[in-house]
Amino acid sequence: MKYAKNILETIGNTPLVQLNTVTKEIDALVLAKVETFNPGNSIKDRMALKMIEDAEADGRLKPGGTIIEGTSGNTGMGLALAAIIKGYKCIFVISDKQSKEKMDILRAVGAEVIVCPTNVEPSDPRSYYSVSKRLGAETPNSWYVNQYDNPSNALAHYEQTGPEIWEQTEGKITHFVVGVGTGGTISGTAKYLKEKNPNIKIWGIDTYGSVFKKYHETGIFDENEIYPYITEGIGEDILPKNVDFSLIDGFTKVTDKDAAVYTRKIAKEEGIFVGNSAGSAIKGMLQLKEHFTKDDVVVVLFHDHGSRYVGKMFNDDWMRERGFLEEEIKTAADLIKNHSDEPLVAAQTEELVSHAIERMRDYKISQIPVKDINGFVGSIDESVLLHSFIADKNIADKPIKDIMGKPYPVVKKSAKLEEISKLITKENQAVLVDLENGNHHIITKYDIISAI
Repeated sequence: MKYAKNILETIGNTPLVQLNTVTKEIDALVLAKVETFNPGNSIKDRMALKMIEDAEADGRLKPGGTIIEGTSGNTGMGLALAAIIKGYKCIFVISDKQSKEKMDILRAVGAEVIVCPTNVEPSDPRSYYSVSKRLGAETPNSWYVNQYDNPSNALAHYEQTGPEIWEQTEGKITHFVVGVGTGGTISGTAKYLKEKNPNIKIWGIDTYGSVFKKYHETGIFDENEIYPYITEGIGEDILPKNVDFSLIDGFTKVTDKDAAVYTRKIAKEEGIFVGNSAGSAIKGMLQLKEHFTKDDVVVVLFHDHGSRYVGKMFNDDWMRERGFLEEEIKTAADLIKNHSDEPLVAAQTEELVSHAIERMRDYKISQIPVKDINGFVGSIDESVLLHSFIADKNIADKPIKDIMGKPYPVVKKSAKLEEISKLITKENQAVLVDLENGNHHIITKYDIISAI
């Protein structure tokens, strides 16, 4: 009989799958190493088990101990599966930008999850780096994994991922393309492949807001390059010891939007339901297409499963809110179609300014058209309110007509985006759309920017 003695024995030996549509611009054979076939649905199962086994062997992890780690979710899943089989507890520290699905999955497999803010410095005591280190120091009989600097991370891929790819391609691989986060996957796999054939090119996929690409090219750790980004699992604001830059031939950066768009394309065009970093890898590969020839064999690694992101890039509302959904916006009707059923928030000329202030606060808006019995006769926005209040502290008790500005221009639903854009100026903050049923809707600068 053929069976695994436990779930950990199913880790590895994931398939290579030819990509046919999403990479049609690339003149090479493109093969995806689909790591979602691991039991935890990500490549991190490999290094999680390796790190635990090495820590057990040298006594860092003792029976009944607690495993503590800062994770974007996937490493935590791999560690949790191993912990279940081996009898350990888990505490995982995760940043608040990670998907809710990842947090829920970690809790579902018995881990304690602590959520930390994303937009803080790594050295900030609130960061997930700092919190996980502190917990590691304070928790009795615990082991702090530290996947970023743990050599067993890269070693797992040197021993497993690299050999698998070499054997599956019969040594014909010419390029390896992979997203870079902790650095273990790219460094361990690259070390093995380059030992087999030094001519194999290794390309790292980075994201805007991360330091890897510039550091690789210049040796400069530029803190000005560090800023918040949406893409999960790749890029860093630190230099993990597991990133061996000497093994990497180059990096390309991919935007958050392109990463999200191409993640959806992989699902729709190849039938492979994978995560955010896979979208980054495919778009990065397309950006590098001039490096590939028809005789090349390019292997791209798909890290994790799309189920981790159903509330994000696989959700139309989430994509639309960030301007990531590829919708054709040409007219006023296109701009407002997703919220045209919402009532227009307006004010009356005789209402008090305090009413307008309260309405802006309640609806979180910056502009309000002003009406009387004959129709729209004025407008009020937060900058007018601010200047008026500075000039007269009693302005809140005066009628809106005393401080209102000119009425907003009114356009038809068929008005072109270019026409609407020209109407929005420093003096005129919005445009009203005639819905042709007696009602109107408002278009602001934010709506125009979101559509660009």
